[in-house]
Amino acid sequence: MLGIIDVGGGMRGSFTAGIYDYLNDQGVQPFDYLIGVSAGSGNMVSYLAGQRGRNLRFYLDYAFRKEYMSMHNMLRKGSYINLDYPYTILSGPGGEDPVDLEAFNASAARYEAVVTDAATGDPVYYDKALLREGNFDPIKASCAVPGACQPYPVMGRPGFDGGVADPVPYKRAIAQGCDRIVLLLTRPADYLRPPLDHQEVMEKALRRWPNAYGALLRRSVRYNTDVAAVKALEQAGKALLIAPSDIAGMATLTKDRAVVERLYHMGYAEGAKVLEFARSGKSS
Repeated sequence: MLGIIDVGGGMRGSFTAGIYDYLNDQGVQPFDYLIGVSAGSGNMVSYLAGQRGRNLRFYLDYAFRKEYMSMHNMLRKGSYINLDYPYTILSGPGGEDPVDLEAFNASAARYEAVVTDAATGDPVYYDKALLREGNFDPIKASCAVPGACQPYPVMGRPGFDGGVADPVPYKRAIAQGCDRIVLLLTRPADYLRPPLDHQEVMEKALRRWPNAYGALLRRSVRYNTDVAAVKALEQAGKALLIAPSDIAGMATLTKDRAVVERLYHMGYAEGAKVLEFARSGKSS
C-alpha cells in the first residue's frame, strides 16, 4: 500500500503544489493513502480533484490578498490568517475557485488531514467523509498556526496546525497500512528544526491552551526524529523523501512571489522522482 505525506509549510507549500501538478499532467494518482498537514492538507484536495494549477493560483494570487493574510484580520478577529477566506469563500461550493467536489469524492484514495486538538495537544486525523459536501473545517484547523491564528473549531473541537502535534505523520501512515511512503518536505532534507523560539511570547499567546503549548515545545524533537526515521526507511527502499534544495530563507508566512514560483518549478521537476518510485513498487 503506497502512501504520501505532505508536511505543509505555509507559503513553501508551492513546492509540493508543483509535484502534484506534474502528477496531474501525467494523468496519474498512484497513492492509496494521502495524509496532509497544514497547507499540505489543502494541496492534496486540489490534487485529488484533478484541478491542475489551482494550488498555484492560491500561492501566487489569493495568498497576497488582504482578505486572506493581513494585520487587518488580526486586529478584527485576532487571527492574522482568515481561514474562512481561502477554504470557504474561495474553495467552497459557489466560491470564486471552488473545489471540484464530484471529482474529489470520486477518488478511491483514502485521505486524512492532521489537526492538533487545542485542549489536549494530541493529533486528530479527519478523513475524507467530513469534506464530502465542501466542509473544509479540518483543513482550516490544520492551517491554524499558533500565535498567528486562534484555534479553529472542527465539530466543536478547537484545533491548531496539525504540525504542532504530528509534524511528520509517517507512523500514522504505517498504522493505516502503508508499506511504502513518499514524504514531501518543504525545507531542505538536512534541516534540523531548532527548539521553539520566543517561548515566553508563545506561552502567553497559548495561555488558554497549555497542552497545545506543550506539544509546540516538543515539536522540534519530534520533527527531527521522524525525518531521520523516514531517511532510514528510504535506505531500506521503503520510502522516498523529497525536499527542496534551497528555500531562500523563506518562512512559513513569507510573501515573496519570486521564491514561491521558483519553489513551484523546483517541485514540478521533482515530480518525476515521485512517479518513478510509485511505479517501481507496482512493477516489483
